[in-house]
Amino acid sequence: MKTYSVVPNVDVSGWFVKLENVAPEDVYEAKDDAIAAAVQMAKENTPSMVEIMDKNHNVIEEKRF
Repeated sequence: MKTYSVVPNVDVSGWFVKLENVAPEDVYEAKDDAIAAAVQMAKENTPSMVEIMDKNHNVIEEKRF
């Protein structure tokens, strides 16, 4: 199962979408845009999971596809 993470940058001015917690796939200005992109990637690559993290990198929400 692939895991896509939505993680804020250091000052929470942008949001990264990462695959398997490695180098960022993309960066977005809005959290909602990053989540939508991660969900789309996960749906295209099922089985997958999206983890949405806070600024301390704690998982606050998980979605499975």
